[in-house]
Amino acid sequence: MRIVISEFISLDGVVQAPGGPDEDTDGGFGHGGWTHPYFDPEVVGGAFADGLGRADALLFGRRTWRSMAAAWPERAGDPFADMMNSLPKYVVSTTLGADDLAAWNNSTLIPGDEAVARIRELRAADGGDLAMMGSPTLVRTLLREGLVDELQLIRMPVILGGGKTIFPDDGVKRPLELVSTATGKTGVEVCVYRPADEA
Repeated sequence: MRIVISEFISLDGVVQAPGGPDEDTDGGFGHGGWTHPYFDPEVVGGAFADGLGRADALLFGRRTWRSMAAAWPERAGDPFADMMNSLPKYVVSTTLGADDLAAWNNSTLIPGDEAVARIRELRAADGGDLAMMGSPTLVRTLLREGLVDELQLIRMPVILGGGKTIFPDDGVKRPLELVSTATGKTGVEVCVYRPADEA
């Protein structure tokens, strides 16, 4: 399985709380929902639909899974929601339990201390994409471990001045190849990258 990550990201690399004001206020972050003015249904919506169509499973960190579990089950009947709800979901957490996972069907817990090993096993298994959205702490770990096969950055034309990022700060250079770019009417850019050989 390929691990494919999709992230809403500002020009200064912030991925925190793209969906709503109360999604993630850690560190006093006050710009929750910052993506809404730049969302282009055709370009951004199309990119997510295409990605989900190639996915055989979804991978989440705890906070992103909780946000999704609170939203998608009640949207049954919409084709995108039906795909989200029907796909197997893997949730990395040190605090969630089996009872919590009942909030969203087809959810399986990966204990936090087993995350890297279990995700390596999933990646080595046959199947389509293992798709990720949000979950910046987990994405940062996967980038650091070299476990990301494709990175789709949905870059919004805004600077947020601080917040959570997905990029490791360990001083390691990680070359990427730009595979495709699509630009929406709002100025949003969907940029797809894959790991590249060192030049």
